[in-house]
Amino acid sequence: MEQKLRRDRCIGDNLRALRDKHDISQEKLCAKLQLRGCDIARSAYAKYEAGELNVKISVLIELKKIYQCTYDDFFAGLDKSTMS
Repeated sequence: MEQKLRRDRCIGDNLRALRDKHDISQEKLCAKLQLRGCDIARSAYAKYEAGELNVKISVLIELKKIYQCTYDDFFAGLDKSTMS
């Protein structure tokens, strides 16, 4: 039986802010991720940003490289939010 992780906080807003900061569309970002070995469709990435799907660690690793940011940038402000 597959165990699913319960989502308790959403990094979607931070993902969207990083993408906006780098002025890149979801389509272009997904193409870059695919070139780096992450098999991700734009629709799945949109769910990351909307908080409907947990982000894979492999995707976070590649996003960190693409954005040249720290992991803290993905989690900024989440310690202040309430758990849903």
